[in-house]
Amino acid sequence: MAIDHTHVASRRSWVASANDHGTDFPLQNLPLGVFSKAPDGPRCGVAIGDKILDLRTAAERGLLRQPAAEAVLGENLDALFALGRSPVTELRHDVFAILDSETGTPDDSLLHEMSDCAMHLPTSIRGFTDFFVGIHHAIRCGEIINGPHYQLPLNYHYIPTAYNARASTVLVSGTELRRPLGMRKRLDQDPLPTFGPSVWFDFELEMGFFVGPGNRTGEPISISDAADHVIGFCLLNDWSARDIQMFEMAPLGAFNGKSSGTTISPWVITVDAMEPFRLPAMERMPGTASVPSYLIDSADQREGGIDVALSATIWTEKMRAAGEPPAPLLKTGSRYMYWTPAQMLAQHSITGCRLAPGDLIGTGTISGPTRADLASFFELSTVGKEPITLPNGETREFIDDGDEIALFGRCERGGFVSIGFGPCMGRVTPALESVG
Repeated sequence: MAIDHTHVASRRSWVASANDHGTDFPLQNLPLGVFSKAPDGPRCGVAIGDKILDLRTAAERGLLRQPAAEAVLGENLDALFALGRSPVTELRHDVFAILDSETGTPDDSLLHEMSDCAMHLPTSIRGFTDFFVGIHHAIRCGEIINGPHYQLPLNYHYIPTAYNARASTVLVSGTELRRPLGMRKRLDQDPLPTFGPSVWFDFELEMGFFVGPGNRTGEPISISDAADHVIGFCLLNDWSARDIQMFEMAPLGAFNGKSSGTTISPWVITVDAMEPFRLPAMERMPGTASVPSYLIDSADQREGGIDVALSATIWTEKMRAAGEPPAPLLKTGSRYMYWTPAQMLAQHSITGCRLAPGDLIGTGTISGPTRADLASFFELSTVGKEPITLPNGETREFIDDGDEIALFGRCERGGFVSIGFGPCMGRVTPALESVG
């Protein structure tokens, strides 16, 4: 692990809220994002407590080193991520020096109240790919659809599988999402497909990560270099219209069922901030095939995983009307990813597929091995057959109109300051009444 002075637990910031117990954004985190405050347009910033450090202002005052200083003058993080890991690390060190109570000089003119700002997508996200590396989710969903004797397909143990998802409908946290329309069929419940609003509308608790420099077309990223192309992480909710998905899956896989929207948390938790929370790659299932050599690297096997405690809540219209808080739905963890981010990137580019700076990669739903670790309504309600009861007495098979789903992530390890991701929220609104 690349631990340095920015991870030291005793260091504090002159921004008081960054020292509060339980804050997602202490001095040791320093995530990157894009914000705006009227009347100005989007600009790059760093979260610190309940404030945002304005990177453009810091750069213009000569507080940041090149080349990062020039890269953060734009309206998103594409140019910074294109520089790669080293300049991002240098930027972290510069920002740490500005905000640290020992080395920095308090200067509120560098800061904005987070509550006064709007958040935007961190990058232009020219490409978005969603993997399927949550092995317990893959097994459980297969059993729900095909029966208890379901076996994962042969390819699952050889390669991380994925589909090319829809970048144009990636949404920043807090954006409302309209219930999608489509041709739908609820497995055996419907003899024939019908057209209308999705009835089995679902969420998926995932992690996302952003590509750094990327590669040229025709030049794969080797597994030994892949970790250097992972810049940082976010939370990701890949909204899923299960009834539309069930009808369209064969033979080409997900399309309309997955294209209505994907919500991400706005702050990019950098790889540097995640260093104390590394894990070994997940152990392979007994009796399975050996991983191909082009996906094996000793360093990645030793510390290529990440340890993030994940959770989700639901906030219904009835709860809001009664002044009740959101209700917890589930808890799981990123430790249940069967493949590492580096392996996903190496597999993605093995054909020579170009990955561009700022591209988004999703892990797929991360469920754990027990019922306490499920990460979607599809699993929680056993595809609608076992409705779950919420604390206020409401029941849910899938998401109702007006429901707000929020995802949370937090990293904790003895000897280090805990860090968080901030919420990843989206509220579902009714479908259109007609088309055309």
